[in-house]
Amino acid sequence: MLDLIFDLETQDPDDMLTLCLVAGHPAVRLRAVTITPGSPTQVGLVRHVLRRLERDDVAVGASDPGTGKSHVSGFHDRWLGTPPEAQPDAPPADVIAETLRRHSGATLLTGGPLHNLRRFLDAHPETRLSRWVAQGGFAGDNVVPPEHRLAKFEGRTVCPTFNFNGEPRAALLALSSDRVVRRELVSKNVTHGVAYDGEFHERLRPHRDRTAGLALVFAGMEHYLRKRPKGKLLHDPTAACVAIDRSIATWAEVEMVREEGGWGALPTPGSGTFITTALDHERLFETLVGEDIRSPGRRSA
Repeated sequence: MLDLIFDLETQDPDDMLTLCLVAGHPAVRLRAVTITPGSPTQVGLVRHVLRRLERDDVAVGASDPGTGKSHVSGFHDRWLGTPPEAQPDAPPADVIAETLRRHSGATLLTGGPLHNLRRFLDAHPETRLSRWVAQGGFAGDNVVPPEHRLAKFEGRTVCPTFNFNGEPRAALLALSSDRVVRRELVSKNVTHGVAYDGEFHERLRPHRDRTAGLALVFAGMEHYLRKRPKGKLLHDPTAACVAIDRSIATWAEVEMVREEGGWGALPTPGSGTFITTALDHERLFETLVGEDIRSPGRRSA
């Protein structure tokens, strides 16, 4: 069973779809959610989803950025309504630290820029993070075997990635800190190969009632596909599935480098930083729905 802290943002659907997935997944104990940047509107949305999934026990960490903006996309209003603003339980750094004190082996999953991870590392030097799973980073042709390369990234060894470039100083700190024991990066070059389209939606249909979270994911993507029938790439939900079962991915141990706004990976045994080079898409789907659909009754964990 995975003890999980999920750090999210709400500018696109991915993070909230991921929250729905992990809040009710049979292999996950969601312990806390932290929010970037942390507006009261975002806190209200997160609390609304947790309440709908009967997870009021989950701690919520945020710090109001004071911008006067909601930082919530219009899609969330169409899907989930417009819940009232709310307040967090504590600042995000404190929520992460307290959760790790109670559950020392908990995994931190990050789905946005790394402001809150930086705050935790700066504010709580006595606390270690045993495992960080990030949706972000890039593995290029120097790391990924030819048979697993996506055509859109052919010939590249570095590429910009939103979540690392949203706070480069935080990314560099987290990638180098000896207080982060193991770093697992679910890279752009694999998440861009996972799409939630009409075919994926119909495949999910018979599984949607396994958990309240999956039902909410399905309902949200019904809204999304009406306006965008080509679907969307599943960045953060893919990272969540890898956090649940790292064996669905193929890994390389690397050192991450930043070059002119792009990120790349250099093979580096012993670095403690691992990046995905390929995914087993069948097992990814099985992990997402919380079972091994090839063997009824058997779950991936």
